[in-house]
Amino acid sequence: MDNTVDFLSSNTRKEVQSLWHWTKEQYGTEWAQAHKELPFAEHGFCMLIRVFQNQETCTILFDTGVSSTGVIVNAKRMGIDLSEVSYVVLSHGHYDHFGGLPAIVEAVNRIDLPIITHEDMFKRKGTVSLSGNVREYPLFPSIEQLTPARIINTKEPHLIANNLAFITGEIPREVTFEKGLMQNRIYSNNSWHPDPLVLDDRALIVNIKDKGLVIISGCAHSGIINTIRYAQQITGCTKVYAILGGFHLAGKEFEKRIEPTIKELKVINPEFIVPSHCTGWRALVSIAQEFPNNFVSNSVGNIYQFGQTQ
Repeated sequence: MDNTVDFLSSNTRKEVQSLWHWTKEQYGTEWAQAHKELPFAEHGFCMLIRVFQNQETCTILFDTGVSSTGVIVNAKRMGIDLSEVSYVVLSHGHYDHFGGLPAIVEAVNRIDLPIITHEDMFKRKGTVSLSGNVREYPLFPSIEQLTPARIINTKEPHLIANNLAFITGEIPREVTFEKGLMQNRIYSNNSWHPDPLVLDDRALIVNIKDKGLVIISGCAHSGIINTIRYAQQITGCTKVYAILGGFHLAGKEFEKRIEPTIKELKVINPEFIVPSHCTGWRALVSIAQEFPNNFVSNSVGNIYQFGQTQ
């Protein structure tokens, strides 16, 4: 799930394929004819990740979209069997990333399905207006709603999938221009409090053999550069191969960060830059112009194949 769909535009990178090219190539014309309904977009994010090492394969669902059934419907239209999912990882506790979680737990139907969370995800959250009123967000599902899955709260870096994937945990804030989400609020001790750091924000990392790190963010409320730098620190790998997900550079305040973000990305120099979801069209255009050979326009149904994990 992502904010956009594009089934027509071409792509020159052999590692990136559209859903319909890939499925027709893999399953044939008959399969394509039987799956005529196209997946759709919503303001939310969800990525299915398969990691491989030798004969081992593990499937991770990173975020679950905004609506209760959007990811379920898209999975069906793409021919994906959600029962293969071994882990669900939530990037942070905003509703456009956990909306489909209860329905996905039911669809996976796995006892003790690990759901990797942070304790702040279960707290009431919202955003404050200029007048000082707090607009409260939908609540994160209760543990009862997620039974029989198993909640794993972690603030620290956390290995999953037979050590093939790494969750950052809380990300330190060191980049001066990445100041967090100033309007964010969290409810504790019977009142609303500023929560600009969004401490439950984290990313997922896979180290690709002979290539480097693939870093997947949800919204990157920590800052996409903070996220990348911390991924390099905790893995000990400086080479960044691909960055995918939301960069949160949309809106007047965040658009001021586009230029310094691009400057830092030039230093990091990833092979693939795939900004999605909350990145914003101004940032998308700027990144595409500055990185014509690295930028990939994301779409619901895109497939990225990056080799084997170390």
